[in-house]
Amino acid sequence: MSTDGPSRDPRNQLPAAIRAATADDLDAALRGILSAAIESSGATAGAILLADPDRTDLQVAASAGLDDERAAALARAGDVADSTAIALVIGRGGVESSLGTLVLRWTGAHSPSAEETADLGAFGSLAALAVDRARHTANAAERSEWFERMAHTDPLTGIANERTVARVLELELARAGRQGSEVALALFDIDDFRSANENDGERAGDDILRRVASVLAESVRLVDTVGRIGGDEFVLIAPGAAGAVVAKRVQDGISALPGAAGRGVTVSAGVATFPKDAGDAGSLIAAANAALERARSSGAGSVAGPEPVPGTPS
Repeated sequence: MSTDGPSRDPRNQLPAAIRAATADDLDAALRGILSAAIESSGATAGAILLADPDRTDLQVAASAGLDDERAAALARAGDVADSTAIALVIGRGGVESSLGTLVLRWTGAHSPSAEETADLGAFGSLAALAVDRARHTANAAERSEWFERMAHTDPLTGIANERTVARVLELELARAGRQGSEVALALFDIDDFRSANENDGERAGDDILRRVASVLAESVRLVDTVGRIGGDEFVLIAPGAAGAVVAKRVQDGISALPGAAGRGVTVSAGVATFPKDAGDAGSLIAAANAALERARSSGAGSVAGPEPVPGTPS
């Protein structure tokens, strides 16, 4: 051990560093480990700097006894005298990866012995474990969120998929039944999509689908749900009595899209309303499909409601 300062036993600070390393908050964990390392070594300042996969320079994650600019300088070898750098290394599958650096600085000349450096390595290992644990937790959360999102969205367009639409429709109908309100269901079909797909290629067809989905998402209200339920079929679930108005807004937005491969983009739409046109999800979908067929037969860009019941006003 060096004799230029009071003798210190790093083991006295290891319990505090270990407790800090288990904190859920990475910033708090690194601050605790750095504090224990400084107390153990008699250093007057220090920093933990982490490698960011998206940046070339190290980033200050924790510092004590110096400002961020001075802490960043510690990461550059030779920029600051009287400092010791401990690599934060994690091993997995026989491969070691450097996550950053623990840097300590003393007032006046100080050259840690090999034993001191080895002792400080324990704090570096704890910091590396804390960083690795936090990143794995974050990656697991991101993966979980991604799988959850993929389970509920159409991968091509990013809007709700058929499974999600079915669930939302059931929930909205149950709510409307309790509240005595309405729910409109609108089905949209891209006019002459098969021809566009066959003549211009799947890439052009996918582009049309994404553009139509974008208009749908931008045209509806926050309470509405839009989804893709087939090759070129989209759906709008609109609580309240404004379903036909929202469907027309969607049609107008799609008609205003720039032409794709030399042709304009239009959709036909069929609208049905709960409870006027149907009393459950299956019947409402059937009524909207029937309305869509009527719209298709009326020409591209048409919108229609269910066929009036004989003897009732249309």
